[in-house]
Amino acid sequence: MAAPRASAISKLHPQPSADETTLDKLGYKQEFQREFTPLEVSGLAFSYIGVAPSIASVLFYAIPNGGPFAMVWGWAVACPFIMCIGLAMAELASAAPTSGGLYYWTYLLASPRCRNFLSWIVGYSNTVEIITGVASVNWACAIQITAAISIASSDQAYTTTNQQLYGIYAALVLSHAVLVSFGTKVLARLQRLYTLLSASLCIIIIIALPIATPPDYQNSANFALGDFTNLAGWPSGFTFILSLMAPLYTIGGYDASVHMSEEASNAATAIPWAIVSSIAVSAVFGWGINVCLAFCMGTDVGSLLSSPIGQPMAQILYNSLGQKKALALWCLIISTGYMVASNCLLVGSRQTFAFARDGALPFSRYLYRINCYTGTPVNTVWFDSICALAIGLLSFVSIEAINAVFTISVNASYIAFITPITTRFAFKNDFKPGPFHLGKLSFPVAAIAVVWMVFMIVVFCFPATPQTTTQQINYTAVVLGGFMFLAISWYYCPVYGGVHWYTGPISNFTLTIRDEDSMSEKKEQHDADISVSVADV
Repeated sequence: MAAPRASAISKLHPQPSADETTLDKLGYKQEFQREFTPLEVSGLAFSYIGVAPSIASVLFYAIPNGGPFAMVWGWAVACPFIMCIGLAMAELASAAPTSGGLYYWTYLLASPRCRNFLSWIVGYSNTVEIITGVASVNWACAIQITAAISIASSDQAYTTTNQQLYGIYAALVLSHAVLVSFGTKVLARLQRLYTLLSASLCIIIIIALPIATPPDYQNSANFALGDFTNLAGWPSGFTFILSLMAPLYTIGGYDASVHMSEEASNAATAIPWAIVSSIAVSAVFGWGINVCLAFCMGTDVGSLLSSPIGQPMAQILYNSLGQKKALALWCLIISTGYMVASNCLLVGSRQTFAFARDGALPFSRYLYRINCYTGTPVNTVWFDSICALAIGLLSFVSIEAINAVFTISVNASYIAFITPITTRFAFKNDFKPGPFHLGKLSFPVAAIAVVWMVFMIVVFCFPATPQTTTQQINYTAVVLGGFMFLAISWYYCPVYGGVHWYTGPISNFTLTIRDEDSMSEKKEQHDADISVSVADV
């Protein structure tokens, strides 16, 4: 019998792409469609940050903790440190582009004596970070919707109950769950719209605000760049440090593109550049917006915090643009915030899917499933949404409790970021850099990033003012500590704990056995020293 032609063989057994080969070496088979182009991945990373709506959400951190001086110079101080974190993360993402990202890198680089535990902790910290991120962005969007109602009302004195606010919040979360359940191709193309709208909004604010602001609200350079307003009560130096929460929350989620690694083409190059480019562009746009706000906010800083609208940035826009134009621009900010929240859930569902794939989450057997119609992990989308709805119930405890979600997302992310960056240099390992590599700068950049994150984790556990009541304390350490206590308790739980069965990343390879000389095989993952299980089909 004549041998089949090469073209016929290639059609029956197509050669894997470079991305699939890389993923194969990491111990996983390709399960998602790689529909995200490098440009769309960068767009996702940038729109995930959501510069304008994020600044609007956390401006209340900067105004009482330094006023215009903190808004302008706090941003300038924080951005170089943020870039160091991004560069350190980008190197790891280039070396091992997988959806699991942080906990996978930790296992890969840590000592065999502790890598299971560290991988477990990082995985749960990362999961908490992303789910609280979904909750915080949706909560901010809900508050911005109520601010839009206040702008539209005649006396700007619209008030809402906790029940109404939670209802808006729940509607946002559920609508995102429906949207993110669509197929990868639809979600990838949406990034083009999200990126265009996010960038356009920043440009509109930077151009329109200085032009439209009446003389009464225009500030001199001395005030905008040099006035330090301390309404918090802490010493001035520490007050300025507290104001850094605004840029650190705004330009956060550096791992967003990492969790889309298995849906991106040319991931080893596209993902690290998406991290770096999104930070750089966001830093420029964010600083421009803060400078404009400082020059156009007027000199009565306290009135912005006590505004009946309830949002300092909304009041600035109202003073500068008037009711109708401010409302239109604010609705654009809300729309952009809605897109940010959508991407938060998209990214979070991929992290949850990856962690469930390795069997570390409760109900992993149900979460590790890809919908046959959409080709996406619909179960993890709804799991993350339900968790976000539960976190939103903190609003019925106190406003401080729900506001703590903002700092929890930053602190949890820093715990997850610090560990793999540190293990790369703290333990002996066979780290093989990818296409994106800093060379001799790798260690100093990583050291700066780690020291900065450790310092800020401590700072963000302090209350807003030194004189505080039980209701006004900073719940960050309590809530985040509670999450981590549960994760550690489950790991060390007698008989059923993860210490007895969690062995780090698990391969999902399934080999199809054909022909008479077929046989069961085992695939050894050399680079990661991961045992790969094989099942016959």
